[in-house]
Amino acid sequence: MDQWHTLADRVRAAGVPFVIEPYVRFEGQPGEQATMFFLDPAGNALEFKALADIRQLFAS
Repeated sequence: MDQWHTLADRVRAAGVPFVIEPYVRFEGQPGEQATMFFLDPAGNALEFKALADIRQLFAS
């Protein structure tokens, strides 16, 4: 999760516009995850995620 926050800060500092701003979803629930989307130079949407607990990867 720390690396995800660092990446979000670096992307912001570089002036890259987000398609979906960085945020945490399912906060405090099983499967809690951080996500952000931005475009690569070819226009492809990239999603970067981090999980609060990797053991909850497929939690519902």
